[in-house]
Amino acid sequence: MTRPPTTEQRLSDLARLRRVKDRIDREYAQPLDVEALARGAHMSAGHLSREFRLAYGESPYSYLMTRRIERAMALLRVGELSVTEVCFAVGCSSLGTFSTRFTELVGVSPSVYRREAADATAGIPSCVAKQVTRPIRNREAPVPGRG
Repeated sequence: MTRPPTTEQRLSDLARLRRVKDRIDREYAQPLDVEALARGAHMSAGHLSREFRLAYGESPYSYLMTRRIERAMALLRVGELSVTEVCFAVGCSSLGTFSTRFTELVGVSPSVYRREAADATAGIPSCVAKQVTRPIRNREAPVPGRG
């Protein structure tokens, strides 16, 4: 029978989870996986995934992909890089996976987003554009044509 964690253990886990979250925020463009994040936090991958989901409402991988998509949105609004270049710049190694996740989170493909966002955010400071165009996690974007 397993005892529930002590308050001290819970606080220690939360501090480690915060460090994992901060690492994802800083190193989103680096090759990161749950095993590497767990090793850095001195936790098992399973424990990290369970505790991260409890603390933040999503898995470490989902959080990482959201950060990558947010950065990709900013790069696409600027319009200096191709969609493929943006994909690799934010740390994704597969254009297909990048495009699929982008479309799931944002509601349109990266190329459509580039066209529409350039017009929609023209003249708006980038810090404001980032806030109003932020992807919505856990409430995936509606797919056009579906109810």
